[in-house]
Amino acid sequence: MGLFSKLFGGTQKPAEPVVYKEFRIFPEPMKDGGVYRLAARIELGEGNALRSHQMIRADTFNTVDAAADASIAKAKKLIEEQGETLFR
Repeated sequence: MGLFSKLFGGTQKPAEPVVYKEFRIFPEPMKDGGVYRLAARIELGEGNALRSHQMIRADTFNTVDAAADASIAKAKKLIEEQGETLFR
């Protein structure tokens, strides 16, 4: 990433997934003014059987790292509570 991208908020590289109980969690915090909103994509399966759920919450954080960590924790909780019914 170039100097100007770092200084002026260039595009983020895609996050590596966190695997949790066969689910893949991609933390994808969303910039919202001067803060970052909690958001993640949760996937299960491969190819034609791939199912995906986009999770966005109202919680905001001052740093992208804090938002990513909270996104992973919230996604894990959602998986615990709903399991595969998350994709209905």
